Amino acid sequence: MLPQDPSILFSYINTKLRDEFSSLEALCDALEIDQETLKETLHEAGFDYDEAANRFH
Repeated sequence: MLPQDPSILFSYINTKLRDEFSSLEALCDALEIDQETLKETLHEAGFDYDEAANRFH
């Protein structure tokens, strides 16, 4: 289960990207979550994915 609070979700996802996954696609596949839904949820909270840095900011 992913955190529901957008700020906590942001931190959780970035930690996973930094420590465990080389791409957002790999993270979403492993956690069985929809990549576009995750990106949209975080975008609505003011965070956008930077593919080159492999993190949300």
